[in-house]
This record gives sequence, structure tokens and C-alpha cells, in this order.
Amino acid sequence: MRTRKFLFVSLDAALIGDVAWQVHSEGHEVRYYIEAESDREIADGFVPKTDDWRADVDWADVIVFDDIWVGSDIGTGELAQKLRERGKAVVGGTPNTDRLEADRGYAMEVLEAHGVNTIEHRVFRDFDDGIQFVQQRPAPYVIKPLGEVQNVKRLLYVGSERDGSDVVDVLGAYKKAWGHRMKGFQLQRKVEGVEIAICGFFNGEEFIDEVNFNFEHKRLFPGNIGPSTGEMGTAMFWANQNRLFRETLGRLEDWLAEEGYVGSIDLNCIVNESGIYPLEFTPRFGYPTIAIQEEGFETPTGEFFYELARGNDPELAVHHGFQIGVRIVLPPFPFDDGKTYDENSRNAAVVFGTDSRDGVHIEDAKNVDGQWRAAGESGMPLVVTGKGETMQQARRQCYDRIDDIVIPNRYYRDDIGERWTEADGDRLLAWGYLGP
Repeated sequence: MRTRKFLFVSLDAALIGDVAWQVHSEGHEVRYYIEAESDREIADGFVPKTDDWRADVDWADVIVFDDIWVGSDIGTGELAQKLRERGKAVVGGTPNTDRLEADRGYAMEVLEAHGVNTIEHRVFRDFDDGIQFVQQRPAPYVIKPLGEVQNVKRLLYVGSERDGSDVVDVLGAYKKAWGHRMKGFQLQRKVEGVEIAICGFFNGEEFIDEVNFNFEHKRLFPGNIGPSTGEMGTAMFWANQNRLFRETLGRLEDWLAEEGYVGSIDLNCIVNESGIYPLEFTPRFGYPTIAIQEEGFETPTGEFFYELARGNDPELAVHHGFQIGVRIVLPPFPFDDGKTYDENSRNAAVVFGTDSRDGVHIEDAKNVDGQWRAAGESGMPLVVTGKGETMQQARRQCYDRIDDIVIPNRYYRDDIGERWTEADGDRLLAWGYLGP
């Protein structure tokens, strides 16, 4: 494939640096724009930067938006739509697909309109109304904030009490502490089963054949305990458009084609012997999901996104086995504490025990004269991946690679992928979801 020009755009947090680095490493021309001043050093030394992405639109063969957010508002979908109307090839959403993530009630309406089963749910704008609802209908519920505040991952709460009393208590606490920012929330009935996300890549007209199935690990500590984070690691595999896909994302294909959506779209679900129950959309790249998916691409990343953005069939070749990725983090992640970050993590050096960088992906990192360092403010410098024919082989490769990396004060989960081998794989197979 000949050299193409890629413009990567981060209008909130800097998230897409690793993909930009990979595409640049493949020999393409890359320019990366980061809006947030606190994040602008991220990916320095890895990819060329630009100070004015709009001035580079005409230069670019492909424009890639990394998220739905423009600061504290959704908006990249509108920008992407307008650029496509100008004839530009864009990986990005639309105003309506942005809403799938920002407005959970709307997302459920779209699913229901296309014949997808949903869990009992209700959106509230008032805390007292939500508390009264739970008291009148006692059961375990999940609290999911709406709008910009949903990015504060620790606010998502999964109830455990059968009478919903813990949910009532948490809503009361949120009213006092977050009432000024949390403009609404969804209460979703808690369902037991295997949590699995179905992720497809859409080219504006249809899904490509390869579908990614992934298992997120959001809690900070092994054993799935501790505060909720954006993500601590993910296990995954690729398969065809099976029952899990056909009964969820597959039913939205015509709707997405009408929207003209281009990119990755992920639907997280709970699955049990009774059915498939969607939880939430990610109508954009997932992080660190995309870095782990990249590791499984056997087609060059730049070639894949170039063809996808132009509405072609990229004929994506992938690793058919298992993959895992582990996020390496630094204090005070997942919390915000500038003093702790300055004392323990700012500019922390990344030291490699070998010359190999296989399976090492950057997040909040920079390269200063050949020395990798932590960058930004979030304390998420690296994601390390592994793959294999079995989940155990993928885990072994990933954690062997982590053992060769030293960052002072680092921490990570050492159990990514264990759920698959302990129970999840057998249950999904027994329930008939993993057949051809």
C-alpha cells in the first residue's frame, strides 16, 4: 500500500496516540492534534503533532476522531458528519451515534426499535424520584450516570442488596456530593450472567466480517474488587457474525448505514441461559481495547482504517486465538490528586529489560531522546498485550512481557483473562452462544 496521510484528532483527552504511532511506524504520514493542554505532551517523540487540525483537513487522506467528546460536550459526530459531506474520508460517528453513549435512555430506545431485548431500565433527572422508585420496587439495580459525568467511572454503582437498600443509600450520597454535576442517571435492573462486549467495525454501509468479542475488567484490584476504573485490562477473541452478533449489533446494521457511521462500535451485554441483555454502547474506539485489537490485526493498521473510512471492505485478517491486554498504571490512578502524581509519577521513566518492544503500546507516554516517560496527568503510561492459541498462552506471553518492564510505583491487575478459563468460556459454550 502506498503512503497515505492520516490526521488524528483528540478534542478532549488524548486517547488515540498508540494507533497514530502504529500507523506512523508503518510508513504513513501522520499528524496528531490534542486539544487538552494538560495532555499535549502525550505521544511526543512517537508521532508528529499539529497545532491546528482544521488547517490540516485538506492535507489528510483520512481523518480519525478518537472519542465522542469535545471538552465536556458531545460533538465529534457532528464534526465527522460535516467533513464527510465535504467528501472527506473520516473514521467517526454522527450526532445520533454519539447519543448512544451520552444518553442511555435513547440507546435503549434504539435497541428496542430494532427488536433487541433490553433489561428493565428507567432514566431519572431527580435523585428523590429515583430513590422513591427503588423503594417502591425493591430489587438490585445498577446506577449509571448520564452525560459528561459518566466519565467519572467510580460513579457507576452495581447494587448487591436484594431490597435495593444499598442503591438508595448511594443515590442519597450522590445527591449531596454530585447533585451539581450529575444531571441525570439511569437505573437498570441487575442481571446475573457473563458480561461480554460485541464489537464490530462499520464502513458506513455494513459491518466487516470479523467481529471482536471482549471481556472488560473495570475494577482496580484482582478479584474484581475496589473502585471502578475506566479499564484495567481486557481479554478477547475474534469470530464470525455468530448468534451474539446477529441478535445485537447485527440488527442495527441498516440504522448505522442510514447514519453513515464509520469506525468501531461496541455493545456491552450480560448473557445468560435466558438471553442476551445489552448494557451500554461505546460508539467509538474503546481504550485500551483498540490497542489489544491492533495487536491482533494481521492486516496493517493504516491499510485497514484507510479502506474502512472509504467505505470499502478492508478484508481484515486477524489472529484467531485469544488476546489479552493489561493496563500499567501509576499513583494516584484512578483518582485525581495532583500532589500525589507530582511526587510519585510525573515523568516516571520506563525501563525495558530487553530490546524488544513487542506487545508494548503507549497510552500516556512520551519519548524524550530515546527514553520513554510517563506523560500527561492520568497515570496510564502503557498497555501490554499478549496472544496465543489458548487464553493461558496469551496470559503467559503478556505477563512475561510485563516482567521485562520497570516503572517505579507501577501497579496492574495480574488476573486478566482468568474469568474465561475459570467459568465464562464454558458457560457461553454451554448456553449455545459460541457455535458457528
